[in-house]
Amino acid sequence: MLHRFQVDISDIALPERFTWPFHYEPHRLSCLAAEEVQRYLQSRVEWQEEIAQGKMFGVLVVRDGAGDLGFLAAFSGNLGGENIHDYFVPPIYDMLKPGDFFRRGEAEISAINRTIADYCSSEEYVTARQALDDVKSASERELAELKRLHKERKEARDVRRKKREAESVLIAESQRDNADMQRLKRAVREKVAVQQQLFDTQQQHLSELKMLRQQLSASLQTQLFEQFRILNARGEVKNLCELFASTPQGAPPAGAGECAAPKLLQYAYLHHLEPIAMAEFWQGASPRGEVRHHGSFYPACNSKCKPILMHMLEGLDVEDNPLTMIAPPEPEVLWEDEWLVAINKPCGMLSVDGKSGVRSVEAWAHERYPEATGPIIIHRLDQSTSGILLLAKDKDTHKAIQVQFITRRVEKQYTALLDGEVDTLIGEIDLSIKLDYENRPRQMVSADGKRAITEYRVVAVEDGRTRVHFYPTTGRTHQLRLHSAHRHGLNAPIVGDNIYGRECYTDGDSSHRLCLHASMLEFVHPHTGKNVKIVSPAEF
Repeated sequence: MLHRFQVDISDIALPERFTWPFHYEPHRLSCLAAEEVQRYLQSRVEWQEEIAQGKMFGVLVVRDGAGDLGFLAAFSGNLGGENIHDYFVPPIYDMLKPGDFFRRGEAEISAINRTIADYCSSEEYVTARQALDDVKSASERELAELKRLHKERKEARDVRRKKREAESVLIAESQRDNADMQRLKRAVREKVAVQQQLFDTQQQHLSELKMLRQQLSASLQTQLFEQFRILNARGEVKNLCELFASTPQGAPPAGAGECAAPKLLQYAYLHHLEPIAMAEFWQGASPRGEVRHHGSFYPACNSKCKPILMHMLEGLDVEDNPLTMIAPPEPEVLWEDEWLVAINKPCGMLSVDGKSGVRSVEAWAHERYPEATGPIIIHRLDQSTSGILLLAKDKDTHKAIQVQFITRRVEKQYTALLDGEVDTLIGEIDLSIKLDYENRPRQMVSADGKRAITEYRVVAVEDGRTRVHFYPTTGRTHQLRLHSAHRHGLNAPIVGDNIYGRECYTDGDSSHRLCLHASMLEFVHPHTGKNVKIVSPAEF
């Protein structure tokens, strides 16, 4: 299970601290280990089709008791329908072993599913459902026919009323029609109610089966999560239910504990191996709607892995979160009057205060303009995005400019450097976006997301990279980053994009910054009525 490096690593310095798994640049040893795993995977012909569809793998560089270096390898979920393979560390808990309670529980639930399917197709159930549908259809036809007849009679009465026929006679006829309609509605309700009651009797049994299935499934899942007894470097143990109890959802999501990173650390702790560095990388095609690049490194996911890994890292000397270590420069004031100020937001600076404690434009603005009223921040840029940000010094100005943003009357231009060559010089990207809940803050393309539209123009192509100007019509989270990287967008991620790009860089490294800059902003001044155009050239 412990593999030795097949290349000379004697001149490679070890990292001073263990990898912060949620935002990192992979250590050279992790990259070499990943290359060896990739070569091994290429030798396994029987897995090629499955891997080509996309799968996450991980490596953990470790030191054994003799002080020798090696590495462990793992995959997320299952591989080839199994979760145990000689080359890879085993799962934290093997739910697929024959005779395991989980397999028995799954078989019981599957039996209930078959019972439900058989019952739904039984003659008794189908007959009762069809009888209810028939009586409802017949009732609707009867009511429709009577409404049609009453409409004709009303039209005839209107003609007779114009001929001065006695109003009392016409009113009496109308009242009889209304009474007939009420009687028919009551009769229809009674007929439908009889059939509904017969069908409800059938449904009751079906509901009981579904409730039983739900209870068994929930109980089985809880029992399974309790079997995942997770170690940390101090030797302390907590199960998944305990680890997720304090999270907003209060319970582990499906698949928790089955990702590569927890498997790797668990094996290392069990076998007294010292963790040195870790990385996870993607193999194969990108999942539908998401952006994953073959061979690229990715941070651990937040929804399934963060509560687990935060426990498992206790007792290790771990790198600081790079996002909390960033000390971005002060914003540059580009333009200012008594109502508004336009700044050049540095890369790495938050627009508004966040939980990380990283300095924000909001905090800077309150310090610089203590007399300002209202929220000040009118719009936002991602932490990694630099460029023009417009601020308001009073509440009325804030509201007036915000209306222009909401009604899309503000002209915006972004400059970006893309990792790849774009052939179409001018175009529009129309891909709906929603949050990827299991991998926050990642976004994904989805038909049920919010519509996102970006116009673009290629400025130059050189050395395999493309400089473009973006003109976003909408302002969704990560819109330009995802529209650039997605295969149905430009299929060329923004250089330095550690979320959708091909590398996993820390934003604190200026040489690896996200090459996205808000380079032009044009709006109508709410007090002077004049057009104001702010320009800020990109520094990359």
